[in-house]
Amino acid sequence: MQAAPLLKDLVLVGGGHAHVHVLKSFGMKPMPGVRLSLIGRDIETPYSGMIPGFVAGRYSFDECHIDLARLAAWTGARLIQAEAIGLDRANRQVLLKDRPPVSYDLLSLDVGAAPSLDAIPGAAAHATPVKPIAELGRRWLAFVERMKGRHAALRIVVIGGGAGGVELALAIDHRLHEIAPAATIDVTLATRGEILTGTAASARQAMRAILARRGIRLVENKSTTRIERGAVQLDGGERLAADDVFIVTEASASSWFATTGLPLDDRGFFAVGDTLRSTGDENIFAVGDCATVLTHPRPKAGVFAVRQGPPLADNLRRVLLGQEPKPFVPQRRYLSIIGTGDGRALATRGGWSVEGAWVWRWKDHIDRKWMRMYREPPAKPMDMNARAAPPDPALADADARRLLADIGMRCGGCGAKVGASVLARVLARLGPSPGSSVTIGLDAPDDAAMIEVPPGQALVQSVDFFRTFIDDPFAFGEVAAVHALGDVWAMGARPHSALALAVVPAAAERLMEEDLFQMLSGARRILDQAGSALIGGHSGEGPEAALGFSVNGLVDPARALRKGGLKPGDRLVLTKPLGTGVIFAAAMRGRARGTWIAAALASMRQPSSAAAEALVAAGAHACTDVTGFGLAGHLAEMIRATGRGDEVSVDLHLGALPALDGAAELFAQGFASSLQPENLRARHLIDGMDVHANHPKLPLLFDPQTAGGLLAAVPPGCVLDIDAVEIGVVRTRDQSRSFIHLLA
Repeated sequence: MQAAPLLKDLVLVGGGHAHVHVLKSFGMKPMPGVRLSLIGRDIETPYSGMIPGFVAGRYSFDECHIDLARLAAWTGARLIQAEAIGLDRANRQVLLKDRPPVSYDLLSLDVGAAPSLDAIPGAAAHATPVKPIAELGRRWLAFVERMKGRHAALRIVVIGGGAGGVELALAIDHRLHEIAPAATIDVTLATRGEILTGTAASARQAMRAILARRGIRLVENKSTTRIERGAVQLDGGERLAADDVFIVTEASASSWFATTGLPLDDRGFFAVGDTLRSTGDENIFAVGDCATVLTHPRPKAGVFAVRQGPPLADNLRRVLLGQEPKPFVPQRRYLSIIGTGDGRALATRGGWSVEGAWVWRWKDHIDRKWMRMYREPPAKPMDMNARAAPPDPALADADARRLLADIGMRCGGCGAKVGASVLARVLARLGPSPGSSVTIGLDAPDDAAMIEVPPGQALVQSVDFFRTFIDDPFAFGEVAAVHALGDVWAMGARPHSALALAVVPAAAERLMEEDLFQMLSGARRILDQAGSALIGGHSGEGPEAALGFSVNGLVDPARALRKGGLKPGDRLVLTKPLGTGVIFAAAMRGRARGTWIAAALASMRQPSSAAAEALVAAGAHACTDVTGFGLAGHLAEMIRATGRGDEVSVDLHLGALPALDGAAELFAQGFASSLQPENLRARHLIDGMDVHANHPKLPLLFDPQTAGGLLAAVPPGCVLDIDAVEIGVVRTRDQSRSFIHLLA
């Protein structure tokens, strides 16, 4: 069923606690005509309530993190992995680091906060801040590996006496005693005031007793004046010896908040009303630690961010429909449960507190229950009928109303082209290609481009085109360009120019322009780096986004690399890992981990220009790029092209095949690309399939690759100046053997 045309862009910046609820809410009950996009720097978002348990070793990294790629796949949201650095409110755009801005109609910010390192001299150089929590998680895992089995004394100082600082100190102490039982562990908790300020006096007394029982030194009512290598300087001249320092002090606002022109509170956080909408821009909401509700100020605690999720989702829906948002009043009294790292916890609410192992079990149950809502697929399938239903007319502006009137009778043929005004604006935003040697290109209103081939050079041409398999149009544009240029690089040619063929889904005019601009911007980044000018193309409407290129390259005919030319004794090398097919087959079903997807995309967006140059310099005898036919199919092409395929064969080492993280695991779970069965037909060319039937890397031979690496035959003993893996050797063919002989 075809989805409803897009009319509005709802953009969430940050994967905080409130935003993960919005994602699931809109996934379970979509608004036809609304595209939901999540922009986040990290592909996995931590649940703050479980991080002390993670530090203490009671949770794995996965158990306390929400995989945003999976959540987005389950809920139908578009995920854009990028870092926000500002807003262009006049043009309704989110400014991003190292890529073009993303437009919005309605925006919500949930980007968190971090301890202020500037307030303590030396902190930035010699301390680890507890936030961003995602960075703490990765650094802590590395720290634990370094400390395992340690015998030397270890001195840790935690700065900050709030609930977060107390929990972290107790968690660190417990974990270090577990992994380094022979070491003397000395943990100190230092705070400029009392610990657990704002909680019941009984809770503070109980926590002091717990710290004393555990042997953790508590220093209250002393500010940290400086952090040096190996020491923490306190107010009054006291000096604490420290091998590592962790900071859990009062959160501070990111510096870019002040550049937005939005009203801020006296600490620099976004000022919002009781509807969670900015007090200075009706198109922007802000929640979590990055915002302050002026009418109901509350501490920067995860409990409030969690509670803001449902009212935020409801108010975003209301504003999209032209209705007034409803006020939200957070609770004044709330339950705080502080884990002590050893399977016990202290609970406090109002004037009472209680401590014990059962309190930890209670907290553990609450936290795991919340995480299950966002880490596991919804029990109820997403409402796909709602996604395809006509949009609510209340969403539509004048441009969108024209689109709604055309639903069901969109033209084909030339009538399906993207409008001239949209195309003109996109080309103007892209600008001319730098350093182009094209005679007639985008800068001239002619019907076709014209290029001149320099004397002594041959023109190589290729074409590739495919529909999108990721939600980020900029990243898709990068991958499409790398994929198309692969054939040029495989021949040792220098990319020269490219014609684009772009398809975008029917949407309001400004949204079609934005999609086309993002795709071509990503492509231009790769083309420009490769020295290839974008000289023209064609754009049109379709059911889903698609992009391809006809590419041109120049090469000295005498130095051109071909598929044929394998020589006995040659070493086969591969310049990129395998597995993109199975990873994105699983990703389409919401089953691939976000880190696997991110690593696969990084590989696919990596140009092969340096690899091609290195192979030519090394005197490679043959080369091809590994794409849709898989490694086995493309290797068979190389063998066939060498003397009609009856002169050489290849010994291929399965264990040497480089694999993307997650690929083997997904194959073991039964996932595979839809093209895998077709590629399996090449198995009759391979000896050893039965012997190695259970080898975990065997399916990689037939996995179709997008923007894959170069497969080349290089002379024995040559040194390559690139990352390439030797996977086999070329032999004189024994006619009793097949083209490819598998070895372990």
